[in-house]
Amino acid sequence: MNDATRGTGGPGDGTRAVRAGLPEPVKHEPTLPGPVFAAHFHLPGDPTGPYTYGRDENPTWTLLERAVGELEAPGRDDIETLVFASGMAAISAVLFSQLRAGDAVVLPDDGYQALPLARAQLEAYGIEVRTAPTGGDAQLEVLDGAKLLWIETPSNPGLDVCDVRRLAEAAHARGALVAVDNTLATPLGQRPLELGADFAVASGTKQLTGHGDVLLGYVTGRDSEVMAAVRRWRKITGAIPGPMEAWLAHRSIATLQLRVERQNATAMRLAEALRERTEVTGLRYPGLPDDPSHKIASQQMRRYGCVVSFTLPSRERADRFLEALRLVDDATSFGGVRSTAERRGRWGGDAVPEGFVRFSVGAEDPEDLIADVLRALDATAG
Repeated sequence: MNDATRGTGGPGDGTRAVRAGLPEPVKHEPTLPGPVFAAHFHLPGDPTGPYTYGRDENPTWTLLERAVGELEAPGRDDIETLVFASGMAAISAVLFSQLRAGDAVVLPDDGYQALPLARAQLEAYGIEVRTAPTGGDAQLEVLDGAKLLWIETPSNPGLDVCDVRRLAEAAHARGALVAVDNTLATPLGQRPLELGADFAVASGTKQLTGHGDVLLGYVTGRDSEVMAAVRRWRKITGAIPGPMEAWLAHRSIATLQLRVERQNATAMRLAEALRERTEVTGLRYPGLPDDPSHKIASQQMRRYGCVVSFTLPSRERADRFLEALRLVDDATSFGGVRSTAERRGRWGGDAVPEGFVRFSVGAEDPEDLIADVLRALDATAG
């Protein structure tokens, strides 16, 4: 749970985030080159070299992929990162590039809302899908014979945590690959590859970029053969980010550590404040010492994230609470510099109570944000 890797001779997270993926300095050139807008490149003679056609590679992606790789697996040169048009594009690339008809995959039954859509498509292709909850490492019970184990920890929106190292060791002993959705934790909160996973997958739309203005996803993997299949899937589907989105993402990573520190610290303070409210039940935040996930989270996470979840007594109370907030936008997604919250049950698909609220803490002054939340709770009591 500390900010630096200086004990092993590496830079701290802030230094790494600011410098990640930058090219070698060249006189009169910008520190971070601008986006390269190109559908094709000059290519006389045989088609050799990295940049041939815009669906395959782009120099702006290359710098961003290098930056993400340096955060997910610092100090390693045996990993590869690929960026995608969205988090779901990245998730789909792993699932559909690694699985074939007759294979089995284990998914969390309490994960991201779009996973059931992926499940339906996998089953349509003749792939067996098994599910189990994140908490208690329950996916171990349905792992035998699976080709791929998909972990989401902390889970969204319930914030359960599982033991990545334990699950990865068990999966590998059975011949299965392991992918971890690292969206909520970010690479500054958790490094799945160091915990034994084969893939770290995330939506860069969320806290990685942090401004609510970019759709992006990525896959980082440590096996060149399986990553070649992911790359091929990206080429086939064309699920590529635009150069402007990639450039904005890379620019935003420079402030990742600053944002994460403020947002996570405020999330802890908000969780502590909500713990004192009698109308709040089901409060979850892995950083709370009495949270069911705290023990394992404290062993494998370096920071606990910016999302707090809790339940108000009814759907109506939750809706009134959200409407009464002045510093918090009623919006989906999470991880942005502006706090957002929503009654998650409005979408359907999540097994949560009607009054369940997913709260994403932004970068506002903590005193102002917490005062707004407590005022809104008081204003909607009764």
